[in-house]
Amino acid sequence: MMDLDDTDRAILRTLQKDGSLNAAAVAKRVGLSQPACWRRIRKLEDSGVITGRSIRLNQEALGFGVTVFLGIKLATRGRVSVEDFERAVTAIPEVQVVQHVLGLYDYRLKVVARDIADFERVLRRRIMTLPGAGAVDSNVLLSEETSPLLL
Repeated sequence: MMDLDDTDRAILRTLQKDGSLNAAAVAKRVGLSQPACWRRIRKLEDSGVITGRSIRLNQEALGFGVTVFLGIKLATRGRVSVEDFERAVTAIPEVQVVQHVLGLYDYRLKVVARDIADFERVLRRRIMTLPGAGAVDSNVLLSEETSPLLL
């Protein structure tokens, strides 16, 4: 674990808000020179604190109006390997996130679909036919609020 000072935390907060900023823009916002800021960002990347940058897409603008979270309990642990299930589920394009979890379910999935009818098709034809898929519980996303990691 890297020891972070206030300037490192300010850089991280800035990049969490807008990961597309270059070192010069971040430097201006946190009160550093561009070279000093670039070195700190590089150090944060090298230490594994920053693991990458990405863009967020507007799912609705792309035609995906429904997000559903699924809890899946594997039916038979002995007959189908976890690796077979994971390989099959990650091949489904509508499945955005696969989480192997402890608790009531073995897996939590985040699934996007164009509408409820499209989700039903994905559920019946792809998810329910996965090797080892047993009980499935679904929760339709109504709204979502996100917040940055507290630093």
